[in-house]
Amino acid sequence: MSEFLTGDVVHGPPPPPPADWGRGGDGPSDGRGASRRASLIGLCLLLVSSSVVFLAFTAAFLMRRSGAPDWVSTPKPKILWLNTGVLLVSSAVIEKARRAIKAGNRSAFNWWWTSATGLGVLFLMGQAWVWRDLKDAGLYIASNPSTSFFYMLTATHAAHVLGALAALIYVDIAALWFRLGPAKRTAVDASAIFWHFLDVLWLGLMLLLYAWG
Repeated sequence: MSEFLTGDVVHGPPPPPPADWGRGGDGPSDGRGASRRASLIGLCLLLVSSSVVFLAFTAAFLMRRSGAPDWVSTPKPKILWLNTGVLLVSSAVIEKARRAIKAGNRSAFNWWWTSATGLGVLFLMGQAWVWRDLKDAGLYIASNPSTSFFYMLTATHAAHVLGALAALIYVDIAALWFRLGPAKRTAVDASAIFWHFLDVLWLGLMLLLYAWG
């Protein structure tokens, strides 16, 4: 009491922070948490919108295929199976990268993530090869309805892969330059989830094209 009355300062340990510090309110991690939530909401909207696009294309495909006398099945280049394998392996490699970063192994993360990025580029190169094979066989987008849908569906998927690949490259550059701090971990998760989503879409397209294309 005497110290208070005389204006003297009592030295001692600082009071403990509030129980909700860092989880809400004005804690320093509140902005990071809000940014993560916003990013994940944006990712959910992207997944929904992409699903709607492919569902609409699938419905149009099946409606056009049903009872169409001019429908001629498009020959499928065998490299499609290799492309499928490359995409599935890239997804597994991305998961290895995520486990590495959660374990704090930054060098392993860089290796696995860069490998997955390279496999994504390889997949797109394989798709370009598929389109070249069709062109060499005299099959163009206006050749017949089946070929038109083949080009449209695979090109739309490739455009999504290109966007996802840009996200992978962004994370890869940040990691290689040692700028992949906690604030950027959301980019790792969001990129990986979208990449897995494109894997599932591709498997659906393969089923559609081989069963009814």
